[in-house]
Amino acid sequence: MSGFKNFILRGNLVELAVAFIMAAAFAAVVTATVGVIMDLIGKAGGTPDFSNYSPGGVSVGAWLTALISFVIIAAVVYFFIVMPYTKAQEKYFPKEEPGTPDDIALLEEIRDLLANRSTGGTPPTS
Repeated sequence: MSGFKNFILRGNLVELAVAFIMAAAFAAVVTATVGVIMDLIGKAGGTPDFSNYSPGGVSVGAWLTALISFVIIAAVVYFFIVMPYTKAQEKYFPKEEPGTPDDIALLEEIRDLLANRSTGGTPPTS
């Protein structure tokens, strides 16, 4: 029973469940936004549903509608989610300056102290 409890309470499982729920909610928002944009396209140039479009007898209408929907979804996700998230991440969580990580610097300091103690000279420079 403790194994099942550990499985259920594992951090990754909870994070995955939250991500799945948020993704489902976000999908509804994106779908509604695409619907609004498709309606605006329909107002500007006629119906946004190309399902009946078949030039030369080749039914490409459903594919064309799916392609336009895909491009709109990609634009909505990029401009309303990715760009603001990236800007907020850069503002509130700036990347660290490039340099030696703290653990490596500590190990180098220990190495230099040991070398200095064993040779009695000055520590090497790195």
